[in-house]
Amino acid sequence: MAHKFEVYQDKAGEFRVRFKYNSEIIFSTEGYADKSGAKRAIESIKKHVGDAPTEEV
Repeated sequence: MAHKFEVYQDKAGEFRVRFKYNSEIIFSTEGYADKSGAKRAIESIKKHVGDAPTEEV
């Protein structure tokens, strides 16, 4: 698979999500106190990303 979400624990002990495409990190989320918060972030991204507008600034 060329793309995936990864849940990982950072040096501060918070759980974060990063999205990778072809092994390149595209984005990372803020830190969450527990792994379930990071997993909820993934579900929210999956639910709403299709409706995200594109803006040129």
